Amino acid sequence: MKKTLSHVDKDGNAKMVDVGHKANTDRTAKAFGRVVFTPEVFTQLKNSGFAGKKGSIIQTAVIAGIQGVKQTSTLIPMCHPLPVNSISIDIVPGENCMEIECTVKCSGKTGVEMEALTGVSVSALTIYDMCKALSHDIHITNIQLEEKSGGKSDFKR
Repeated sequence: MKKTLSHVDKDGNAKMVDVGHKANTDRTAKAFGRVVFTPEVFTQLKNSGFAGKKGSIIQTAVIAGIQGVKQTSTLIPMCHPLPVNSISIDIVPGENCMEIECTVKCSGKTGVEMEALTGVSVSALTIYDMCKALSHDIHITNIQLEEKSGGKSDFKR
């Protein structure tokens, strides 16, 4: 069966998918991203306990990511507002980087992939914002869906 874009009608116009006929099912999505620093900046962050003048970099980014998940439907035009059951954002230091993982769960008619990706993205942007005074040589990379379950199909990278 040929796959088609779900947010474009037969005439090429943007549309929001009608999910009214679908049953509520448990859905989960997990996304990942990384914020990469120069070794000098990462060492400085590590030595400060990942805190700056604005407070804890990691905890602020977690809170921002949670807010981002809850705002996904206002940021991404074709996303449905969803009753999210849980949001988990983990940020751990890696080698000259911070690795972000966001897991979102809901019981609904459509998946939460965009919410998980938005959570990672907003967390990464918050880390950038809190660290840019040290250097603008910061890279936000590898934002991707790691897995999803529920709905028509499951996915695992």
